[in-house]
Amino acid sequence: MYTGYGGWEEQDNMESLSEKIYIELEPPTEEDARSDQRRLLDGLKERYGEVELPLPLLRQLYPLCRKAEWHLTVTLVWDGTRWQVTGLEPGDTTAWHYGLAADLGSTSVTMELVDLNSGTVVAKESMYNRQTALGSDVLTRIFYAKDQPEHLEELRLAAVETINELMDHLSEASGVDVSRCPVLVLAGNTVMTHFLLGLDGFPLFLSPYAPVAAEPGFQTGAALGLHLDGLVYLYPSRANYMGGDIISGVVATGIAQSEGIRLFFDIGTNGELVAGCRDFLLAGAGAAGPALEGGVIRTGMCAGPGAVEQVDIRGEQVTLRVIGGEKARGICGSGIVDLLAELFLEGIIDFRGTFQPEKSRRVVQAGDELAYCYAEGSETADGQPLLFYQSDIQEFLATKAAAYTMVEYMLKAIGMSFDDVEKFYVAGAFGTYIRTASAVTIGLYPDLPEEKVACVGNSSLEGARALLLDRRHLPEVNGILEKMDYIQYGAIPDFVDSMSAARAIPHLDTARYPSVMKWKAQRQS
Repeated sequence: MYTGYGGWEEQDNMESLSEKIYIELEPPTEEDARSDQRRLLDGLKERYGEVELPLPLLRQLYPLCRKAEWHLTVTLVWDGTRWQVTGLEPGDTTAWHYGLAADLGSTSVTMELVDLNSGTVVAKESMYNRQTALGSDVLTRIFYAKDQPEHLEELRLAAVETINELMDHLSEASGVDVSRCPVLVLAGNTVMTHFLLGLDGFPLFLSPYAPVAAEPGFQTGAALGLHLDGLVYLYPSRANYMGGDIISGVVATGIAQSEGIRLFFDIGTNGELVAGCRDFLLAGAGAAGPALEGGVIRTGMCAGPGAVEQVDIRGEQVTLRVIGGEKARGICGSGIVDLLAELFLEGIIDFRGTFQPEKSRRVVQAGDELAYCYAEGSETADGQPLLFYQSDIQEFLATKAAAYTMVEYMLKAIGMSFDDVEKFYVAGAFGTYIRTASAVTIGLYPDLPEEKVACVGNSSLEGARALLLDRRHLPEVNGILEKMDYIQYGAIPDFVDSMSAARAIPHLDTARYPSVMKWKAQRQS
């Protein structure tokens, strides 16, 4: 379904959201004085049924039809119920057929230009969401806009300007006039979708957490303020913390079509989890914590140049891999997972995450607590050593315990165990770069065979592209919403208490992690 289509005859089998068709109409005569509108609609009817021809395009019919001698290319978009005409051009322009897919993230926005005749990605661009200037996280932005219509408009315009700028970048990179694209498929979390639509996000924060709009569907680019002639499809949300980005991820991973039980986990400051198969879907969301993205670690930082992304320890020898090959400035999420795993396997911390100073000279007193020096001053950008503190470890263990318990609780809710899991998908920037063995070692992931774990990266973007290229996913999306049951972990009374055993490395019940116990024994033998 993702392979391309070439040639006129093969375009008859196109399954993308958009189609282009070259059509030759008979000009009006005294015997056949049908309107230009009816003449076009009748010419499309056999293949597309009753289509919608909006007023802006109706205004183009005259003199376009006469100028083109009634030889036209019509661009249409399937909205789930009928075809909508989004473009009219003279002559045969079917060779030019592009669409857009985008992930509207709270921190960054990524967009692809896709050739709908071949299915290939022509160009890809990413940039920070301009909303970050108005609040680094969604909660800050929600309160910024609360009872302040002018602030809500600022947030809306920031999202619009970000998307428009990305389209400009894609045009420059590809030489394609992206504004002419007939359709953009966009996936974002519930808050981001609300802000793009100019809707107040405060109801998402306040009980009963009901969205203003959960299924915005297709909107015109013009209505959203985008420099786009075509339509925009916004992935629907299931709940306040279960947005279109997760629904898009479910489409990308095929969970709703699978026979066996699969898990989909988007790990970040919030954790969104979906479990199920073609028969049922159970979803849940809760706060995982900023530690996973380096947020509360004293020397933590987001993944970028100068961030330690990989750590290996053998005795007193520490080997670092730093993004960009630069001197280290801090450590990002994947590096923290590595560091914690290596400290445990080397015996420098025990199962509670407590430093064992006698195990390494790199364990030093730092103020009123112990810390581990993972980078000497000669290895850092500012000449100061980088330390991983005891309090950092405890913060991170609380975060990983929350993530593990989310998965454990959901499996119990459906009467399953980890042995029943066919595939475990990990999404998000954090899950893209993390080493599976390290995540298993610290108990962030369950002890599954590595072939069962798949890091799927930006599944939100993948799902957007999948729908762009195959409109058959539209009824699938509707089916996902219908059969998905939702639980909110924050509302579970004993959830925090159930995290206690998961705070240990890898878990208080070590029988759940035979692989880790084997690795530890091998390392220390």
